[in-house]
Amino acid sequence: MKHQFIAIEGPIGVGKSTLAKILAQEFGAELVQDTETHNPYLKQFYKDPKPVALHTQLHFLLSRLEVLNSPAVARPTTPMIADFLLDKDKLFAELTLSEDEWWMYTRLFDRMSADCVRPDLVIYLQAPLEKLIQRIERRGLRHEQRIDSHYLQQLISSYERYFHEYAESSLLIVNASDINLADDQQDVSLLVDRIRDLEGGRHYFNPVASTSL
Repeated sequence: MKHQFIAIEGPIGVGKSTLAKILAQEFGAELVQDTETHNPYLKQFYKDPKPVALHTQLHFLLSRLEVLNSPAVARPTTPMIADFLLDKDKLFAELTLSEDEWWMYTRLFDRMSADCVRPDLVIYLQAPLEKLIQRIERRGLRHEQRIDSHYLQQLISSYERYFHEYAESSLLIVNASDINLADDQQDVSLLVDRIRDLEGGRHYFNPVASTSL
């Protein structure tokens, strides 16, 4: 495995956790999981975000930093696969916080994350709004059913802008619109082989286009 710390990112419902588990098994790597399901403010946030937006974001920041600063992650002895990238916190925060809250949050984020471990490869999963809504409905998490489609589209656009300029590590942009990571072994094998061959820089993976040539 050429990369020692791979982080997987993308909007809600795109398949981050599924891919992270698959890659951890394929590469014999340590799985580093997001803390999203443990955020006590999340259900209320999806009902009415404004009153609890800052609480939600600070809980995410603190809990994710706790994971990344743990001895097993900060001083790893094996390769690691994470189903989140810490910097994505700012994308969510920018959409939901007021101007004053954003000012305070960004300063806390920058100071507290300055020495945090960073990935040497990020895999960014892309999919259109319709696909994400289908997948969110299929997995049936009650609090996610309340996600506003306008908010989700804003989030997709934020990810696109962020990764258009991203240069902090190697980057693999994956068209995940028609990839069935949960059930199609061919899709998984193609993606795993692509990751094994990656060097530095920016790369793209579009299995639909490649198989139609």
